[in-house]
Amino acid sequence: MAIDKPAGLSLATRRAEPGGAVTRLVAALTEPERAEYVLMPDALLLVHRLDVGTSGVVLLARDEDAHRALVRAFSERRVAKTYLALAWGHPHPPEGRWSWPLGPNRRDRRRMVVTEGGRPSVTDYAVEARGPHVSLLRLAPATGRTHQLRVHLAHAGHPIVGDDLYGGPRHRGVREPELRRLLDPGRPLLHAWRLHLPDTDATPELILAAPIPADLDAALAGLGIATPSAS
Repeated sequence: MAIDKPAGLSLATRRAEPGGAVTRLVAALTEPERAEYVLMPDALLLVHRLDVGTSGVVLLARDEDAHRALVRAFSERRVAKTYLALAWGHPHPPEGRWSWPLGPNRRDRRRMVVTEGGRPSVTDYAVEARGPHVSLLRLAPATGRTHQLRVHLAHAGHPIVGDDLYGGPRHRGVREPELRRLLDPGRPLLHAWRLHLPDTDATPELILAAPIPADLDAALAGLGIATPSAS
């Protein structure tokens, strides 16, 4: 199953509450959606996670065999992931690859940093569109490190709009009041847009896409940037 996770919903899992993330995901759906798919949280297994502030596609498995097959596909890097991010500035060149290693920040446990001896981390990026102050980027992480996209963008000098942990409140420098409001969304404007799943024992080859969330869509409209197509 694929669910469009809303921003602000935590997928953290505590030992005392192993099924808590799935319960929260299912509770975020409408009652008709839960009824249509006969969703029983206790029977579903979380395949992967997104940061609390990130919206987009999250996979759940209905049984142990499907869970094993999908987790294996992720660990073997056979799942192609595409994110959208609204980031400050205009990256040059407009497409390329960041391969900076990442490790924990020893002075702030909430953060990750680029560091020699860190875990290999690779992100391909391409600028989809440019607007005043910001760019819309398409991101394809080849690895799945904690906060990878957020740290790579910040290290490149283009932190994600709304990511105060890695970029700070840069919207304060925007003069236009309405645009300044749109560029202060209260969360990083990072969206897990598409998943391309390989053929596995659990599923056929699939491409899944989550709709652009309202806050990102509003920011794009205010910037005069067309909403990208998932095709």
